[in-house]
Amino acid sequence: MFTAGNHIKICLCQQTQLEHCPTAPTFRLELGLGSTDYYAIATAKGRAMSKLVPLDDDTAVPLNTTRAAEGLPRRRFTVAEIEAFVETGVIPEEERFELIGGEIVPMSPKGMTHERIKMWLNEQLVRNLPAQFATNPETTFRLADDTFLEPDFVVFERAAGLERLDGATCLLAIEIGLSSLSYDRGRKAEIYAAFGIRELWVIDGRRLETRVFREPGAEGYRVVSDVEAGEALEPLEVPGFMVRLAAFERFVG
Repeated sequence: MFTAGNHIKICLCQQTQLEHCPTAPTFRLELGLGSTDYYAIATAKGRAMSKLVPLDDDTAVPLNTTRAAEGLPRRRFTVAEIEAFVETGVIPEEERFELIGGEIVPMSPKGMTHERIKMWLNEQLVRNLPAQFATNPETTFRLADDTFLEPDFVVFERAAGLERLDGATCLLAIEIGLSSLSYDRGRKAEIYAAFGIRELWVIDGRRLETRVFREPGAEGYRVVSDVEAGEALEPLEVPGFMVRLAAFERFVG
């Protein structure tokens, strides 16, 4: 239980491996999107509620609530509310979590391996991205009124700007996974696909193998491939950029 001051109490599960957490929310993607308009929410003017709902959905549950694993309704938070909590000190700025369908989902603590890969990859992106593209590490990626993620990196057109970053303008999202690897490759990849993120890289922080997800749709990514550390990673929407994770092994070796 997380308590801040005397204003609000927010229940945060303390499990570090979300895929094994019995109380972590399990979402079914109910976006109601057509086959050619799978990221309508992300591209619409303004952001709507994401309609990411728990698997044990009950139509009697009000729209501003979610249902806990034990069957009890819980308050569905919005991005604006969470930002207000942080600004006023109700939630400490250093607290690491994402908001998925109105549910606060704690993130795994970052170890030294994760931070070394992130530092090295940040250098590669900053040095080698063509001038028309920009990157930002660990940005609050607002996808709907009740959903934000914090990918390790996003890449977007510099002209579009960070302020307009959404599912339509993000060209590449990158996640570095260790304890959270199966969650990042599974449930989280489905969320990225639902919001139309064109390409997702999930890097296995131990093996330096990257799972590349492309062609997003309401049912997930249609094209999934694994790229070994010595092979070139080249995002389709970011021509002129290439990286090999084997170079990281030489960097730390």
